[in-house]
Amino acid sequence: MGIFQPDTEIFRQRDVLREDYQPREIVGRDEELQRYISALQPVINGDQPANIFLYGKAGVGKTACTRYLLGELESDAAEYDVELTTVQLNCEDLNTSYQVAIQLINKFRSQDEQLKPTGYPQWQVNEWLWDELDGVGGTIIIVFDEVDHIEDDSILYQIPRARANDNLEESKVGIIGISNDFKYREGLSSKVQSSLCEKELQFPAYNANELRAILRQRAEIAFYDSIVPREVIAKCAAFGAKDAGDARQSLDLLMEAGDIAVQQDAERVTEVHVDEARKALERSRIVDGVTGLTQQGHLVLYALLMLHEERKTPIRARDIQDRYELVCDRAAIDPLVPRRMRDHLGELAMLGIASRIERNKGEAGGRYYEYSLDTNSDLLLEALEETVDMVGVTEAIQKRIDQTG
Repeated sequence: MGIFQPDTEIFRQRDVLREDYQPREIVGRDEELQRYISALQPVINGDQPANIFLYGKAGVGKTACTRYLLGELESDAAEYDVELTTVQLNCEDLNTSYQVAIQLINKFRSQDEQLKPTGYPQWQVNEWLWDELDGVGGTIIIVFDEVDHIEDDSILYQIPRARANDNLEESKVGIIGISNDFKYREGLSSKVQSSLCEKELQFPAYNANELRAILRQRAEIAFYDSIVPREVIAKCAAFGAKDAGDARQSLDLLMEAGDIAVQQDAERVTEVHVDEARKALERSRIVDGVTGLTQQGHLVLYALLMLHEERKTPIRARDIQDRYELVCDRAAIDPLVPRRMRDHLGELAMLGIASRIERNKGEAGGRYYEYSLDTNSDLLLEALEETVDMVGVTEAIQKRIDQTG
């Protein structure tokens, strides 16, 4: 008998719990789906598609709903002889309109006709893009997932107006922009706002009931019968609703709990497995987040951790700067200027290691941010071990270390 054997007790299809799995039916998003369907309706009528802007936190169903509805739209378009092409582009690694245009052109070209990432004049790239789009013909819907990574918005203006500007004759093009950044729209130029945000759909965080429905749907396929009791589903949903209303977190938690059940040769997944899974995922998230920081990021984080243990948070960035400079002095490292130090605080907030709250004290006090630690201190100390050894400890940090051994 070999070392590796198929699991026949817990998981039936583990991949169903993964982020890239596309369910056949969307649950927990009835209102959003109805508004989305209404925004896409012109396509099936053969009319110019609306430009749609979706925003909401990560893990609230924006991309899943888009994939699902575009799949349905393609099927219905074929039935009614509507010529439809959909293109999906993740913009995470694309920060200019030039890069986006190159990627779009390559979506329509064969492998031996692909463009290089750089080396062409902008006007030529634009001409190639219009030629490719017009060569497709009919209705084209372009999905820009994580559209907020595009730093210049010229392409978001040019594509919706391409037909009006006589750049396209045979094709009608619509854009769907998807963003996790609620404030991204505010940073767009007014002319782009009026075109890209023709139809706006906000996806709120899932509540516990909606997360339970999602988990039940996936668990019925992912696990064998009677392996995941209702209380396990409820606990995973409750944790997800409390954290961020993020379906991905709840699904990851359920999958990790299943993995632990397999490791322990358990007969079913239990609430104890969920608790163990939550601790394991939290540890992994912190370790991965801290590992990805620069040395200066570690020093900023350690300064915030000190202030947290001294019960001085929430705290303004200018007050964190004082402690950060002290930490740098102990480490014999030159400190960053306040603006660059604030950039590192912003990164910590983006990673979920810290939280950032905007305060507005009016004309007298002005507007500013306050920062707090949003992560388990014990796990942070473990992840920052080298920094702690280099800088040393305060009385509050030593007390924390003594408590945890």
